[in-house]
Amino acid sequence: MSITLDESMASHMDLRQLEAFAAVMSAGSITGAARLLGRSQPALTRLIQDLEASLGFDLLHRSGPRVTTTEKGLRFYQEVEPVMAWLRQLRERAESIALDKPRSLSIASIASFAVGMLPAVLRRLDAAGLPDQVHIRTSIAEQVVHNVATQVSEIGITSLPVDHPALEIHWIGEAPCVAAVAADDPLAQADRIPLAALNGRRLITMANPFRWRRRVDLALRRQGVTPAAILDTNTSNTAIMSARAGLGIAIVEPVIAYGMPVEGIVIRPIDVTISFLWAVVTPNGRPLTPLVSGLIDGLAEISRETIPGFVMHPATARDRLTADVFGSAEAVVDGP
Repeated sequence: MSITLDESMASHMDLRQLEAFAAVMSAGSITGAARLLGRSQPALTRLIQDLEASLGFDLLHRSGPRVTTTEKGLRFYQEVEPVMAWLRQLRERAESIALDKPRSLSIASIASFAVGMLPAVLRRLDAAGLPDQVHIRTSIAEQVVHNVATQVSEIGITSLPVDHPALEIHWIGEAPCVAAVAADDPLAQADRIPLAALNGRRLITMANPFRWRRRVDLALRRQGVTPAAILDTNTSNTAIMSARAGLGIAIVEPVIAYGMPVEGIVIRPIDVTISFLWAVVTPNGRPLTPLVSGLIDGLAEISRETIPGFVMHPATARDRLTADVFGSAEAVVDGP
């Protein structure tokens, strides 16, 4: 839930107050924040108090020298943090303009791409000259959409579904999800892991029920598979490492599975097709720089090279793919 400020509140805030609050959140204390900003502790305390007065609610609980964040303070920080990031980028871009240097590049990405394939694409583009400042913001899909729609980021990689009028989709990728098991698990010897192998085993999967976790649940239900237990997480990397620790069988999206190999983990296809969909997006109507265009093409190229079963769809296929993949249990396809 966002906190909405009226014009009178906004008019009484200044950037120094927001910077002070962000520093307290980063440092964990007033003393540490004052040290970070090179200001006196009383001066920083006054900035926080003035901000609280203009907002009409407390940001911090105070107990002697210790401070903790209020619930509203946490919610407000979620609004402040991207603003401060945008201001940092604005300063960098102003400096670049003054020095006739290329503008910085800001990328928002789900973790699956950010940890493996995205750095590999950037390495290839570096031969053509990346700007001095490159920002990669790793976020959940909803935050990626927000960052690109508000033009905090110039390009984003997000999972489907995605439907926002402020975004332009350049292409959509599709590939089947896979199983990740520990190298010493008996299932690691199989060329293809049957979904039925999860009967009586712990399933490791994603927590978000509105994205491809729903597809996993539908597939299990259709196949009559009942895991003995479930461990869910918000990142595929955590799911893979949990499987590596022998906690169960992970069903994960293929981007991180093939894009960031992990020693001690075996990746295998499963006998039911559970599609993972993602899209490359930019702000609607914003002209593409050659660098962003190269990144869009480079992401498609590395996906073809790295991910078995990768299919690239045009943006016009979004509605059909969303309906096919997220519409019903019948969309789950039996594999060979």
